[in-house]
Amino acid sequence: MTAPPPDWLADIRASYDTVADSYADQTRGSVAAEPYLRAGLNLFADLVRASGPGPVVDVGCGPGHIAAHLHGLGLDVFGIDLSPAMIAIARREYPELRFDVGSMTDLDLADASAAGLLAFWSLIHIPGDAVPGVLGQFRRVLRPGAPLLVGFHVGDTSKVKTQGYGGRPMKVHVHHRRPESVAAWLRDAGFIVTAELLVKLDQGTPGAMLYAHRAP
Repeated sequence: MTAPPPDWLADIRASYDTVADSYADQTRGSVAAEPYLRAGLNLFADLVRASGPGPVVDVGCGPGHIAAHLHGLGLDVFGIDLSPAMIAIARREYPELRFDVGSMTDLDLADASAAGLLAFWSLIHIPGDAVPGVLGQFRRVLRPGAPLLVGFHVGDTSKVKTQGYGGRPMKVHVHHRRPESVAAWLRDAGFIVTAELLVKLDQGTPGAMLYAHRAP
């Protein structure tokens, strides 16, 4: 018998189902408006191409805008998200791409099946004690040498978000983390960390993108 998901996972799913339409409206066109994020994604695409052909998975893909951008760069990309409402929007807006409902805590993907993986601001709701297991899932599904991109909020705080996109109610924890802490988690999970890109240092909440690849 399968165990029920923990409360925090159920809260994430319910919250993003609630705000899915508003979130999609807010993020539509966001890649075009953010040159540093766009450059970070372009670099990731270059790393995937350099490592060899194969499928790339966008874990926590939301309404599919990041996967669509990577598809436009020539990657064979598909998306996974916990929220069925987000997946419904992604399938409607990008019918040429594959999107599946699933959890990063237990990816329904074969071992060493992915040529690349990104978690673009989707780890921010995962509690610290669950992050190592999630990164272990990432390592399991990536083939040796394949690149990983992780984007996240930078800081030392965690808070409960009760109102989200479009003023709709949410109940999710948002964790801000130091790049060196995330890098340590990655190394412990069997990744080689290769680069760090910081964005929005003096604008709102700073962000970080860490690049790594699966060790042999």
